[in-house]
Amino acid sequence: MILGYSTNAYTRFPLDEAVTRVAALGFKGVELMCDRPHLYPPDFKSPQLEALKRQITGAGLKVTNLNSFTLFAVGDTYLPSWIEPEAERRQIRVRHTLQCLEIAAFLGCANISVPPGGPLEPGMTRQEALRLFYRGLDQVIPRAEALGVRILVEPEPTLLMERTAEFSDFIGAVRSPAVGLNFDIGHFYCAGEDPAAAFETLFPYVGHIHIEDIGLDRRHHHLIPGRGAIDFLHILRTMKSLDYRGDVSLELYTCADAPDRAGRESLQVLAPLFREAGWGAPAPSA
Repeated sequence: MILGYSTNAYTRFPLDEAVTRVAALGFKGVELMCDRPHLYPPDFKSPQLEALKRQITGAGLKVTNLNSFTLFAVGDTYLPSWIEPEAERRQIRVRHTLQCLEIAAFLGCANISVPPGGPLEPGMTRQEALRLFYRGLDQVIPRAEALGVRILVEPEPTLLMERTAEFSDFIGAVRSPAVGLNFDIGHFYCAGEDPAAAFETLFPYVGHIHIEDIGLDRRHHHLIPGRGAIDFLHILRTMKSLDYRGDVSLELYTCADAPDRAGRESLQVLAPLFREAGWGAPAPSA
């Protein structure tokens, strides 16, 4: 298991500097934000991708995940989505996913994370939204299977899928092992669940984990681990007992004002918890 740090905390820095800073903090992995101002696929041709791969390899980092959730380059945090009424809007999401799959394969990354549908459109039923989502996934699954890269759906508060039961219902109709779950610990806590119990239920589908803290009020606002109410030791022990073999990425896009400090403080909190749970040190103590 590798602990990485997502570059979406470094949106005030260019991607190459973000990667350098993540490595300097002592993380062993890096999650890449596949959106502007970082790894937005249309902005990266072969020479730029080759240079990025050399830099990551030279820094001794593993790419833990390609974060393909947001689309600020052409929309916002959630839009364009898989479930918008307009077909051309849905196709933007499909194209973005296909492009991210290709980049993941080139960088040797096993997975990309994608949004769980999107905000439910006014007047649209869940059944209609799910049909559109499945239709979109049908356009990307064959390429994911061919490349050996998994598409990990990430439940999030206020979107089509938030909770364990909703994801379980969704994944039951998916017939490809190329589709799985990006388990965001804080998101399940926001949805009113015990993340450890949710992880145990959904473990067969988990391909990658996002880690961050959330306040006692369960409001969806990512906090530095240790500043909120999540019992990380409990979920880390659950992960260990189930023999989780994927990676974990710290996701603190809310800390763009001081990403180095946030990463350093997170390591100070998380490293001893990982050791206590039996994982060994995920990175040098900061």
